[in-house]
Amino acid sequence: MEPINILIAQLLDMARGAIEILPQLLISLVILFVTYGFAKLAKNIAKGVLKRTNLRQSLANLLILFSSLAIWLIGIMIAAIIAFPDLTPTKMLAGLGIGSVAIGFAFKDIFENFLAGIIILIRREMRINDFVACEGYEGTVEAILVRETHIRKTDGELVILPNSMLFKNPLTIRTDLEQRRATIICGVGYGENVDEARSVIKQAVTDCKTVISDSRPVEIFANEFADSSINFEVSWWTGSKPLDIRQSRDEVVASIKSALDKAGIEIPFPYRTLTFNDPVSINTNQKMVD
Repeated sequence: MEPINILIAQLLDMARGAIEILPQLLISLVILFVTYGFAKLAKNIAKGVLKRTNLRQSLANLLILFSSLAIWLIGIMIAAIIAFPDLTPTKMLAGLGIGSVAIGFAFKDIFENFLAGIIILIRREMRINDFVACEGYEGTVEAILVRETHIRKTDGELVILPNSMLFKNPLTIRTDLEQRRATIICGVGYGENVDEARSVIKQAVTDCKTVISDSRPVEIFANEFADSSINFEVSWWTGSKPLDIRQSRDEVVASIKSALDKAGIEIPFPYRTLTFNDPVSINTNQKMVD
């Protein structure tokens, strides 16, 4: 019976201790509810203030998140100190320091993505709706979160990339400017006048609606002596979105083809010249068989 008595005594002591700290726990719960209200109020105030600024939406969301987290951190510390009086702010900070080191090693990748996400949100180079390319992934930026970035590919697929990947690798932002240069290669026959062909091609490209020619010049350069043609490098400026590039290239190719045909300038097919060391006889008397 003695072990049972000891067990009962221990349970009674635990019950007395729980009853003694019950008021403190209730006060801590009230403080947590108050903290929730203050965090929500801080979010609304931050949203109202940031709406009047020119900050990007992604950066504004980060500041709103930080304001809420700061209030929650203070509220949880106050509630913990009230619930456990022996727990001082110094002890809490020391525990947080040791715990943060252990957590840092355990969740290294998560914190790496978190810090990379903060840097990406702060810098101005990448924005929502930008078309970007990184490590073989291309698409429109739909969301920049603290840990990851959502990219919608042109075929409709959604790719979720960790922010550390976008931060550590070369990132191409195709829509950083509203205009982007496009280039095609166009060949004309060796028997054609190069200057005339250049003039016809330039006028055909300039007349296209999708080509920006008032502030950006259309550039035509004779580029190389190819197997069957003299190739021109044709460059012009148009919208920076992928669809803009495709539509403009389609219009330019059709316009050049029409202009060269109208001017009687040959766009040659590939030619092949065969050279024989010995004379080759041709029998013209051979009968054709159906």
